[in-house]
Amino acid sequence: MAWFFADSVSIPTHTITGEDAVHITKSLRMKPGEQLTVCDSDGIRHDCVIESISGGTVDVRVTESYKCENEPKTFVTLYQALAKGDKMDFIIQKAVELGVKEIVPVLTDRCVSRPDEKSMKKKLERWNKIALQAAQQSRRGTIPKVMPLMTLDSAAQRAGDTAVVCYELGGSPLGELTVSRKDKLSLFIGSEGGFEKSEIETILSFGGECATLGSRILRAETAPIAALSVIMYLTGNLGASDTPQRHDNGEAPKGGDWSHIS
Repeated sequence: MAWFFADSVSIPTHTITGEDAVHITKSLRMKPGEQLTVCDSDGIRHDCVIESISGGTVDVRVTESYKCENEPKTFVTLYQALAKGDKMDFIIQKAVELGVKEIVPVLTDRCVSRPDEKSMKKKLERWNKIALQAAQQSRRGTIPKVMPLMTLDSAAQRAGDTAVVCYELGGSPLGELTVSRKDKLSLFIGSEGGFEKSEIETILSFGGECATLGSRILRAETAPIAALSVIMYLTGNLGASDTPQRHDNGEAPKGGDWSHIS
């Protein structure tokens, strides 16, 4: 079913205009009688049937409205150091598909990409459009926002003790830190050159912790996807019905103890 977003949806009839209407009529070639879904800003899913298409508008009738259950229960913010070329496009697309709630581009000492204000404004517009398209494709209940560029110091202060930074020089297994942050987690990923030691110390000074993704060094565009996949799995938001936890008798849950995944 085609999936769209709107700030608000009028009931029982709603009118779709703009780019979405063009997409419905020109790209999808949908016709009256076909079904689509519109999610509003409150995360309410509205299942609709197209009643009429005229000019640049699509009129739909809302057949059912209910809370969209596609959103992860864990609020994950990805603090991603700027990567070169179009890698950020890929990272944002896949992070949204995996369930991240928010993406914050971060300027670190080792970032090769250092756009000026004008260039950054254009990038931010494109990245938010990529986030929208990825949210539609993956049928999210909300559209994750790509925030304005931050310095490492500002990002570390904003994340505080929810921060987990993936560091190539070691740390606790990511699984152990994930289980202790079930509701909110801030994931820091470096650029192609990783983080300076002083930057790690800054994140730790605000209560963050270091995590390892294992003995292999992953590319800047691979690390966030790997880390988010582990986080979503361990918090019960990807391929698992319940958040992994130990039983009162200390035994591992069915399927084994996942907290040692690194």
